[in-house]
Amino acid sequence: MDEAKHLAGDLGPHFVIRPASFTDLGFLQEMLVEAAYWRPEGPRPRLAEGLARPDLAHLLAGWGREGDLALVAQTKDGAPSGAAWLRFWTPEQHSYGFIDGQTPEMGIGVRAQARRKGIGAALIASLLTEAKRQGIRSISLSVERDNPAARLYQRAGFVVQAEVDGSWTMVVDLPPE
Repeated sequence: MDEAKHLAGDLGPHFVIRPASFTDLGFLQEMLVEAAYWRPEGPRPRLAEGLARPDLAHLLAGWGREGDLALVAQTKDGAPSGAAWLRFWTPEQHSYGFIDGQTPEMGIGVRAQARRKGIGAALIASLLTEAKRQGIRSISLSVERDNPAARLYQRAGFVVQAEVDGSWTMVVDLPPE
């Protein structure tokens, strides 16, 4: 099956989910900053300033290495609205939700005006399906406890594995079929 066709998902008459390409890196970076600065009442830096934050700067650096996987939700006319991605880490270089070298960490961001339309849930479901198809057995993520997205992750099957400084490390297992 053609990979693009396999990954394409339909969110009704207004949105589709497609595999990300290298040309989507700028949008993935935008969604990374969106995810990091999720609080509506909190500060919102410009993109370059947000990406310069030491704990974010490396998260998408060198995007396209083996194992990197991303999906983009876009309107039918092609405007990107959200993205979800997986990346494998090592004990020496990792992010907040690191479990081990065999468990990729998920990141996700949805533009504010596109939230509450099922895009986040559809991105997660599509990413989990593709990860399972690729033989990935589990996925981790990190989320602040008071982030409303934590409920979305729980509905998708993620469970709290640990708590560090007010954030949860969550994991979903993807048993083979």
